[in-house]
Amino acid sequence: MSGEVTVTGFGVRTAFGTGADALRRGVFAGVPAFAPTTRFDTGPYRTPMAAAAPDGPDAVEHWALRHALAECGTEALDMAGLRPGTDAAVLLGIAGDHTSVTRYWRGAAGADTPDAGDGAATDRVADAVPARLTELLAAHLGSTGPRLTFTNACVASAAAIIHGCRLISSGRTDVAVCAGGYLVEEETFGKFDSGRALSKDGMVRPFSADRSGLLLGDGVAVVVLESAEHIRRRGARPLASVVGWGAATDAHHIAQPHPEGAGLARAARQAMRLAGDPDGAALDYVNAHGTGTKYNDGAETRGLRAAFPDRAESIPVSSTKSTTGHLLEAAGVVEFVITLLALTDGLLPPTAGFTAPDPECDLDYVPNRPRRADLRRALTVNAAFGGANTALVLERT
Repeated sequence: MSGEVTVTGFGVRTAFGTGADALRRGVFAGVPAFAPTTRFDTGPYRTPMAAAAPDGPDAVEHWALRHALAECGTEALDMAGLRPGTDAAVLLGIAGDHTSVTRYWRGAAGADTPDAGDGAATDRVADAVPARLTELLAAHLGSTGPRLTFTNACVASAAAIIHGCRLISSGRTDVAVCAGGYLVEEETFGKFDSGRALSKDGMVRPFSADRSGLLLGDGVAVVVLESAEHIRRRGARPLASVVGWGAATDAHHIAQPHPEGAGLARAARQAMRLAGDPDGAALDYVNAHGTGTKYNDGAETRGLRAAFPDRAESIPVSSTKSTTGHLLEAAGVVEFVITLLALTDGLLPPTAGFTAPDPECDLDYVPNRPRRADLRRALTVNAAFGGANTALVLERT
């Protein structure tokens, strides 16, 4: 690896609010953000619950993905001490903003023609094209570097970070802006509801015997990665280093994970080998994918046991989706920021809502309450439909 990869800035928004302190008040306190969403009519669905900001339908512009990404991007550059116009790769994991598409078709079914003389409405409908949001973010940041959009579901933004690490470590760029975004909207909500994936009782209980499903959540984050040489030249200080990354596909099933977590284990082993710690001897924490679904949590536990056969029981593991909800394409980058804060704050975020242990899930899941710990290295893993898996290793500097 020719270039050490560091993290120098981030911007983040979830249902808890904007910035690190909002995550500390919510995620690290073990307080779930789930509530009935008012963003659309939830009457036809099995549950009204989501971890969505209580902004209501009239404030949809404030939480449009293009605006949220721009704000987080500005915050990330400011924290890193970089100016707009910095030559950086812009890498975004996203599926597009479908809010305006839904509104368009509802308008088309009514008396009004939604695009008649309304250029702004048509412009917003175009935001459903994922690569358009990457271009808008790059334009906002004034970046003229390479741009790439990742649409591989729940590993999309983690894949963006991995690609940024590869670009920097190979010397192809000095700065990479890696981002992801998902905001709760009716199209995806309806799909997960029809697939019976949503928890009907309004709680997410990862790794618990009575887990009953996931809930969706708002999440947007942008992180700045830089080569160590680049930050030395400009006299900056890193927040942490990214010392390992891995990606693997098991292609077991279109939606279900491999029952033994084979792809996740392979990605984790890749990341740990790159970090120079193939056995995980120096690993202090794992931020799990932890959806709270029947299939994921048992498979993930077995995957972690396969990755760390001698240490799995002694490594704390927690799912922060128990508080933020599932952020889909944004899960990887928001959980990357949460893992970074765990390292810098010396605090393990809990698995909220944990009730009865499950014989299938027999690791230390940091149940319900945060835990102080001297953390040096942490792993964050994600999985997606189709058998895609990612792993990233962060180290405190």
